[in-house]
Amino acid sequence: MGKVILGFTMSLDGFISDQNESVADLYHDLETLRYAKPLQESIQDTGAVVMGRKTFEMGEPDEYAGNYEYQVPIFVVTKHPAKKQPKQTDQLTFTFVKDGIESAIGQAKAAASNKDVTIVGGAEIAAQCLNAKLVDEIHMDIMPILLGKGLQPFAGIDKGSIKLEKISVVETSVRTHLKFRVIK
Repeated sequence: MGKVILGFTMSLDGFISDQNESVADLYHDLETLRYAKPLQESIQDTGAVVMGRKTFEMGEPDEYAGNYEYQVPIFVVTKHPAKKQPKQTDQLTFTFVKDGIESAIGQAKAAASNKDVTIVGGAEIAAQCLNAKLVDEIHMDIMPILLGKGLQPFAGIDKGSIKLEKISVVETSVRTHLKFRVIK
């Protein structure tokens, strides 16, 4: 059975977007990143993606099909589904999940079969998944930039510690890729 992986890119000072909710400074290496071994492994191992509505809306919804890294079923956690269903393919489909993160992860696991479920995007989804103890691993890319202000991915976790075990550290041209196992 696959794992549930929380993945994101973060600045050295702990932000996943700047104060204007832009991620541009964290992905200035996007063309290089697309061919980096850690991302290629993630794409190969991922059978479904879970994301929040804000992350979904960061891209042009009709451009996901054929262009997004993960061409797999995508489950968008939202209270308000998109008014227009985005373009889909045989591999990439969208399901808007209104009944919470546990339901989204459950549906994604079923769709992923024996592959991983990758959670991408925002701090709220990250906190919900960690608080519900749904995450098996955290895959975090650190970019050598200080944003000063912005959105912090771990700000909403419940009090008490979440213990992690380091799996690996890989350096690529600009990024440092960190993998941690969540100790349950």
